[in-house]
Amino acid sequence: MYPSPFRYHRAATLADAIARVASAGDEARILAGGQSLTAMMKTRLAAPAELVDIGFIPGLAYLRPDADYLRLGALARHRDVELASMERGLEILHDAASVIADVQVRNRGTVCGSLAHADPGGDWAPVMLALGAELEIVGPDGTRTVPVRNFFLDFFTTDLRRGEVLRELRIPITAERRTGAYLALKRRAGDYAIAGVAVSLVLDAQGMCVGAGIGLGNVGPTPLIAEEAERRLIGNDPAAAQVIRAVVAAAVAAAQPGSDNHGSAEYKREVVGALVRRALDIAVRRDHGETIVAYDHV
Repeated sequence: MYPSPFRYHRAATLADAIARVASAGDEARILAGGQSLTAMMKTRLAAPAELVDIGFIPGLAYLRPDADYLRLGALARHRDVELASMERGLEILHDAASVIADVQVRNRGTVCGSLAHADPGGDWAPVMLALGAELEIVGPDGTRTVPVRNFFLDFFTTDLRRGEVLRELRIPITAERRTGAYLALKRRAGDYAIAGVAVSLVLDAQGMCVGAGIGLGNVGPTPLIAEEAERRLIGNDPAAAQVIRAVVAAAVAAAQPGSDNHGSAEYKREVVGALVRRALDIAVRRDHGETIVAYDHV
């Protein structure tokens, strides 16, 4: 099937893109890497009247750390994250980047574009939820910062307003002892996850958990936060059997899967529980100095 007819505008600057989208309103969509949007257009699940291409705007393809954040510009690619050197505690980013689609998609698709697309089956959203990331959004009314935890509103629906563009993703950098892991069960390489789980832990000198984030993917209308599971970790040893049982049970309770041709809702809850348990194990082992390829543990 071919896409519906549309106009194409190559934006020269971010201000140009904002003005164009603001004037077209709901009829326009931002095009960055285009790996998700164009696929939906081909099946006419999306039919924008105008595409505003930001892919040629200079200065947006960065991935750089500073004192407070790891900053990813709007055009930072999945492959950029996959190949980047990460400080200890951010191996979870490599976990996610390495299982997204295939090499061709990773070379073209953007991290911010994936978040803005808001597919509940995407790999980045649960990771950014777990890491407490935030988004810098620019639009006709200026710049605002939105925590990723407040960004996803409904199925394929975000907090982006008319004329706004997601300019930057910011992942907090902490001097604290941090570890984590992302796991996704997929029928085959390149598929969307049947379920995905991201776990991020901050530990004190005794190995007790003083900060936790748990994001769930493709088990609800939006990416989900397992808040009760996070609370079960705080003040406790994440390697303790009774803590793991409580965290797994709370994460399973937070999941809201539906049944489909990938499995029943009950099956998907079982998958969430198994992935949380494995992600906790990998996170703790990484904290102990082990080098682990998370994909091998799905």
